[in-house]
Amino acid sequence: MPHVMEILGKARVVVENGEVVEVSEPLISWCPIFDKARGITNITKEEIKKNMEFRIRDFGLFTSKRQLDMDIFVGFGASETMMTGLNRGLLDTTVTACDGAGSVISNNPNLVQGMGARISGLVETEPIDETINGISERGGIVLDPSTAKLDPVAATRKAAELGYQKIAVTVVFPETAKQLRELESELGLELTIIGAHVTGIDRDFAQELLDNVDIVTSCASKNIRDLVKPLVQVGNAVPLFGLTQRGKELLLERAKEVDSPLLVSSAKLPSLPVERQPKELV
Repeated sequence: MPHVMEILGKARVVVENGEVVEVSEPLISWCPIFDKARGITNITKEEIKKNMEFRIRDFGLFTSKRQLDMDIFVGFGASETMMTGLNRGLLDTTVTACDGAGSVISNNPNLVQGMGARISGLVETEPIDETINGISERGGIVLDPSTAKLDPVAATRKAAELGYQKIAVTVVFPETAKQLRELESELGLELTIIGAHVTGIDRDFAQELLDNVDIVTSCASKNIRDLVKPLVQVGNAVPLFGLTQRGKELLLERAKEVDSPLLVSSAKLPSLPVERQPKELV
């Protein structure tokens, strides 16, 4: 089974044996984050291939040389926010995804950042023993080392069985978020559900996701921007939105750890300067 990840405008990238073997057309042409971080001014299939090859070469994605100790990539990313939540005691543990491992339970802030900083929409992956062992050595628990399956609901149930209550979970699909809310109610948990990878989703999908998550990334989604009614927004190019009190508190806690100066001001949200948004929003 190959590794499949969607990156840079939800282009589907297939990796086999450490080589990029397939890249689909991206949905957008420009992303402010990747322009700033990597100097990519026009997102093309060739640029996407080069970016994935960079991630493979420098961070070992989808290989036995996967780095699990990484620096902060953006001030307000999902993994950075969860890292802060663990550091500050707002979270007991997290359920996230990692290439070569699938769904992972981890209360190690550095591991959460290391796994999440350089991946985006992981669609499928296969077990890589070195990655799984590296996660285990750092105290992480791989849901299914034999298949590296992605199943946030099963991983959250397992985390609850291990005694964790305040759990952050990243999700891509509204159905997953709904199942997690049912599990939260059933087991008396405090879940912080973070919706990610939303570029190109339709209006109903966006609304259903917004109805069931605490935090959502905006990616290049027009529908998320149109429908969101946030309590707090961090960033204004590719913002993260806090939709519930729990989400708001976690994002504001993250703000305390961001090195750059911050402007805190009440405002009509969302605040989205046109020239800073990804092009085109889809």
